[in-house]
Amino acid sequence: MLKLNNIEVSYLNVVKVLHGISISVDDGLVVALLGANGAGKTTTLKAISGLLRVEEGEITDGTIEWDGIRIDRKNAVDIGKLGIVQALEGRRVFEHLSAEENLLVGAFSRSSVQKVKADLKMVYGYFPRLEELKKNTAGYLSGGEQQMLVIGRAMMAAPRLMMLDEPSLGLAPMIVEQIYDIIRKFNKERSTSILLVEQNVRVALNTAHYGYVMENGRVVLDGSADYLKGREDVKEFYIGISASGEKKSYKEIKHYKRRKRWL
Repeated sequence: MLKLNNIEVSYLNVVKVLHGISISVDDGLVVALLGANGAGKTTTLKAISGLLRVEEGEITDGTIEWDGIRIDRKNAVDIGKLGIVQALEGRRVFEHLSAEENLLVGAFSRSSVQKVKADLKMVYGYFPRLEELKKNTAGYLSGGEQQMLVIGRAMMAAPRLMMLDEPSLGLAPMIVEQIYDIIRKFNKERSTSILLVEQNVRVALNTAHYGYVMENGRVVLDGSADYLKGREDVKEFYIGISASGEKKSYKEIKHYKRRKRWL
């Protein structure tokens, strides 16, 4: 189980990005972090994975625990060894390597050759297209194929917690549905916990068990996926549907109707 307790994050000791974030991810569940650009979602993932230091960020207050072990003071390598894997935003592939070589990079720290071979077969089962393209240079794959590769590479690390950052970004709706079908299947079959950052609120809440809405570095709303899907403010401001069921233009919205703590 992952627990963030009142986490605050600053960059260069000047810019505070997170202001007391508290979230949890129970074993085997899919949890979504929702919100607009700049809400602090990606920074939250990097605080968990230990990648903040690469960008001169620092956790200045609060704690992060994984199965009761405090990890906010550990480096990214040690956190990865605990089974926490982050797939970065933007389809970060090794462009000069083949698709299969990219997948094997995800298993670089694993010692059992047999288990790696078995998991490679598993990934190809989830993504048959990657098996067809396994000898192709990754840099020449389509956007959807590269996103499949990034997720498959994370699967190859045998994660206990897989963190996905904007897996739908820039992809056609049909590809997005295919990828999320695989995410749901992987979660169900492998009981892997998933922390999902997503701006496509509709598809995220159709996948997640629980969700947190973030704004300006704070959690302003949380609840089960069904609860969030049913809230009029979430539908209006994040899905774009008004109380009458009509699509809403964000340009017309000047004030949010929120409960008291959503400020």
